[in-house]
Amino acid sequence: MDIGLSTYAFIWRGSQRMASPMTLVDMMDETVALGGGVFQICDYPAIAAYSDTELDNLADHAAQRNLTLELGTRGIGPTKLARYLDIAARLDVRVLRSMFNDAETRPSPDQAEAWLRAFIPRLERQDVTLALETYEQVPVDTLVATVAALDSPYVGICLDPGNCVAALEMPTSVIERTAPYVKNLHIKDFKFTRADGWVGFRLLGCPLGEGLLDLDDMLARVAPGERHISCIVEHWLDWQDNTGTTAAVEAAWTRHSMDILRSLQS
Repeated sequence: MDIGLSTYAFIWRGSQRMASPMTLVDMMDETVALGGGVFQICDYPAIAAYSDTELDNLADHAAQRNLTLELGTRGIGPTKLARYLDIAARLDVRVLRSMFNDAETRPSPDQAEAWLRAFIPRLERQDVTLALETYEQVPVDTLVATVAALDSPYVGICLDPGNCVAALEMPTSVIERTAPYVKNLHIKDFKFTRADGWVGFRLLGCPLGEGLLDLDDMLARVAPGERHISCIVEHWLDWQDNTGTTAAVEAAWTRHSMDILRSLQS
């Protein structure tokens, strides 16, 4: 089972709220230090403007550390996918995570299927798998139906069951329905807490194993080790009042998640 971190595990430490934000190289080095073999550069818009030299330097840094890179964006419009496949080629990426919608495009299921079908030949040529993430904006049945209709080993699902709770789709059901199509796995735990004044609830992240994610069931159904699916740690960490505390908690959650995944590897 290949394990690693996403830029979403560094959402605060890599942000401009920090006096010295972590760079992608810093994140890659921490991934290796914590026993990870995969680093996913996910929803990191700055990378779209990187020069070929900057991308080559990232790829070299990863190769020197025996670290596999994955890439993530939002949207499946032709221009967006073409650009990120160009980036994937420079970084020697084999998994590209995306979503149906972005700020500019919200395709219908038919349009999404047509766009994706047109890109399958390029995915095949580059040997890149496109993993479409489960999230509240697109019903899981729609996502599964689209991937099933395309019927390509190069288009599948990035499973993150916590994202679908906002659409009242239960995590266990999302896992069961998507498991045969999963190509990438996001590992983050989550739970509901009462809002201030006990009026309503908030859905927030929590340390792995302390929330609603049934990790054992998800791993049993998806079988990432047997299917060579990477398990990528992310967080939904709320801001913790100040930069020092927030950075410390984020780092602790990351170590905790990686400790659990390393124990499952063995």
